[in-house]
Amino acid sequence: MKKIRDLGERALRAVFEPVMAWLTKHRVHPNIISTLGFVITCSSGFFFQQHHASTAGALILLGGVFDIFDGTVARRTGLASSFGAFYDSTLDRLSEIVVYLGLLSLYNDYRLEGGDVAMIYWISLAMAGSIMISYTRARAEALGIDCYVGLMQRPERVLLIGCAALIFGETTMLGQQGLVLKVVIIVLAVLTNLTAFQRIWWVYRETRPDGEPKPKETQQ
Repeated sequence: MKKIRDLGERALRAVFEPVMAWLTKHRVHPNIISTLGFVITCSSGFFFQQHHASTAGALILLGGVFDIFDGTVARRTGLASSFGAFYDSTLDRLSEIVVYLGLLSLYNDYRLEGGDVAMIYWISLAMAGSIMISYTRARAEALGIDCYVGLMQRPERVLLIGCAALIFGETTMLGQQGLVLKVVIIVLAVLTNLTAFQRIWWVYRETRPDGEPKPKETQQ
């Protein structure tokens, strides 16, 4: 999976290299890029609420591209900072929550069939799993452990939700509106939580007595 992810990222970088070169040349601050990506991704929540799932999917994917821009521009311009990394990560979490809230609004509609009420629980599980993935990584890094393991990391989540909403969100699949989007949400609900538990197991293995990492030095 990591090889596929890396291959996809290299392809995206090649496609958007002219944009990144322009941003670097004009020394656009990476925090501004992060903020723009945040606003774009958050706007998808509104379009989900308005039942424009395809538009929401396109915005999620566009916001995901900004994740590539900000880090690359930060490195190339020398404007990378500890706060910038914290700021970008925080906005990623907030925007992802907004996306899930938009999906909740999409399915929590009195005009929909009663069977769709179950999707509210699947979306809630997917949101909880996504947050736990980020939390377990943050706690692991606080212990000095790199914790990038897991199948359903942020790029995969962005790609799955974005593509499912863009392509299938407003089309009839197997006689049901948006069936593929529903399946993707259920898959996310399962795999995000499995990934969180996978990271817990990973940290457990790394912190056993025979492999206890050295704690990071506390800054005064």
